[in-house]
Amino acid sequence: MAANNIRHALFCAIVTLIISFPILGLSLEAKGVNITLSGAKTSTYVAIVLAAVAVFVFQIFRDTFMGALGKLPNLNPLAGREPMEQNKRVKLESWLLTGIVVFALFWPFLVSRGSVDLATLVLIYIMLALGLNVVVGLAGLLDLGYVAFYAVGAYTFALLSQYTGISFWMALPIGALLAGLTGMILGFPVLRLRGDYLAIVTLGFGEIIRILLNNWTTLTGGPNGIGGIPEPTLFGMEFGRRVKEEGNTSFHETFGIAYSGEHKVIFLYLIALVLAVITALIIRRFMRMPVGRAWEALREDEIAARSLGLSRTAVKLSAFTIGAFFAGFAGTVFASKQGFISPESFVFLESAIILAIVVLGGMGSQLGVILAAIAVTILPELAREFSEYRMLIFGAAMVLMMVWRPQGLLPVRRVQITLNKQG
Repeated sequence: MAANNIRHALFCAIVTLIISFPILGLSLEAKGVNITLSGAKTSTYVAIVLAAVAVFVFQIFRDTFMGALGKLPNLNPLAGREPMEQNKRVKLESWLLTGIVVFALFWPFLVSRGSVDLATLVLIYIMLALGLNVVVGLAGLLDLGYVAFYAVGAYTFALLSQYTGISFWMALPIGALLAGLTGMILGFPVLRLRGDYLAIVTLGFGEIIRILLNNWTTLTGGPNGIGGIPEPTLFGMEFGRRVKEEGNTSFHETFGIAYSGEHKVIFLYLIALVLAVITALIIRRFMRMPVGRAWEALREDEIAARSLGLSRTAVKLSAFTIGAFFAGFAGTVFASKQGFISPESFVFLESAIILAIVVLGGMGSQLGVILAAIAVTILPELAREFSEYRMLIFGAAMVLMMVWRPQGLLPVRRVQITLNKQG
């Protein structure tokens, strides 16, 4: 048994060294008539060796480490407390969410422009994560191509504004509806698929959309993308220094104030905040309706759900459609925020990050998903000196999270009924 552990630990250490090879940055450089081999700094080599040693030691004493990790929750003085009553928990979550929204309303007036811009991105990810939470967390359908619906919403607004001059407010529902329709179309081919097969098909769908946007140059501009996407207006008032559309007025001239670029950033932030709140409220309402119960029944046991008369087709299509609808919402806001979009904005990594937010927050938990979206988006910005190791740290955090708390940060507490056995 010990020999097997040593072989397995050695194999894992070698794999760690192989995976770390791209970090070495080895390249040949010509210096005069000589060619020299250059690479990373000495500290990087030392860090890689230490990582391999750490993996080796962990695999040798894995059972001991895992046993210690399993005892960590016992250190929490609240671990043994009785579960909170359902009604009390719902009220507490409602008050907490209300407090977050109230704080978010005053946030842009207390911080810098860069912080407001980052907060807008956080709200976009919250909308995306709440939409994917319907598909993955509630309905139990593993979707790895969710970024495709995000792209549909963004490109709908970009193309409509470029070719027809449609404003942000008109494109917002159109982009969401087209994304929802795309989700419904995707739902039909995958009705009979589950698990890994469903993940592979949705992953392929996301790549098809990205490649289509990349190659259809006559319509989408291909790799060059689409620029000049207009910003949202407020009752015909624009937030730029000069008015771009005939018949509109400028915000600062209307109110007789000095022009400031922060006005546009704050206005876009407030739009994203309102849309994120609407998304959360609508999905929360769906969760309490029969369709929400049907999603959870399908996730827990599809055969039992069908035996109770639930239509698998209707339940799956509703989950895909509603999840994609809110991704279209987020895509429209993203296009307006950036002013420029390209297929490189909608790669598979975006789907992976959104899925990680749902898993980290707790599948099915709205509050958990919101907190996870804030953490995943903001923490990398606070540690920019480690930006080159961002994905490495992110992956390690995911592994630790799955080992220590696989149910997520704030898992949903479900009502449990225990039947007393009568002898």
